[in-house]
Amino acid sequence: MSGGPAGPRVSREPWGGVRPFSIKTKLGALVVISVLITTGLMMIAMRTETELRFITVFSMIATLLITQFVAHSLTAPLDEMNTVARAISHGDYTRRVSENRRDELGDLAQTINAMADELEAQDNQRKELVANVSHELRTPIAGLRAVLENVVDGIAEADPETMRTALKQTERLGRLVETLLDLSRLDNGVVPLRRRRFEVWPYLSGVLKEANMVASARATMGSGGSHTRTDVHLHLDVTPPELTAHADPERIHQVVANLIDNAVKHSPPHGRVTVKARRGPLPESLELEVLDEGPGIPRSEWHRVFERFNRGAVRRPHGPGSDGGTGLGLAIARWAVDLHGGRIGVAESERGCRILITLPGEPSVPS
Repeated sequence: MSGGPAGPRVSREPWGGVRPFSIKTKLGALVVISVLITTGLMMIAMRTETELRFITVFSMIATLLITQFVAHSLTAPLDEMNTVARAISHGDYTRRVSENRRDELGDLAQTINAMADELEAQDNQRKELVANVSHELRTPIAGLRAVLENVVDGIAEADPETMRTALKQTERLGRLVETLLDLSRLDNGVVPLRRRRFEVWPYLSGVLKEANMVASARATMGSGGSHTRTDVHLHLDVTPPELTAHADPERIHQVVANLIDNAVKHSPPHGRVTVKARRGPLPESLELEVLDEGPGIPRSEWHRVFERFNRGAVRRPHGPGSDGGTGLGLAIARWAVDLHGGRIGVAESERGCRILITLPGEPSVPS
């Protein structure tokens, strides 16, 4: 999220608050020049005995020409500002006003450009928010649809376990919708974290189970726009088995689910994706790794993989049925990790891609 509105600009007033090229100075100079021209012509008339009516006409013409020149220098930028303001009012935030003046109109041009920059940034934030939420809503919807279709088709029974899985998906969908409706906090960059202590093994086990369910649902729906990988094996490695962590489970779910989704897309046929969890150096801290067996990421691309809409440098999809995705999953993962004050990045790996996440754990209480 970008920062707030642009701060006040410092006026360029080098001599006691008076601009050397201000509009007041220009108008005063216009009056002085007009008087000097008229006085000069009067003196010439007195010496050359020219009739007063000719002097008057010449004086009026000279004054009008100078006035027209000054007026044009003042109204031309106002016309440009009016054009840019009208374009901004119609949603075109790319237009800017020329800032080549050193008077009040130059300051006004800077203010209009600052306003256009802020509006453009807010519009980009709104578009990215819609794209992020749309990306996140697909997972619980696909999981819920898979459960319900299995029950309707008779593949699974509507037993308590199945209904609990459907309820969990519905609850997650409700939380995502709540996040979407809470636009004011998102726009201000204030997203609360609901940290709590949880056991890592059962938690990650549920995330992997949901990932398998979503993959099966996408394959059943046969949507050509999404990858339909059901041949990739997901493996969980938690050491020690009783490992616990202190974080926001909903946000960490976003991280792990998106990393698994990305790893599956880039895995070879019948490949393997491994999720590892280890205890971090601090109390309740956690280190997570997601490894795949795909082609990996070139080192030159490591700093760009978490940028929004970045699909990497490889031209073709990396796995059967993969379309390359939208480039939002890793950006969302980095956003969620940053909220925790953690770190996420690409790490060295002998094969495939290895994403390493470090979560700081329970914040220390000041004594």
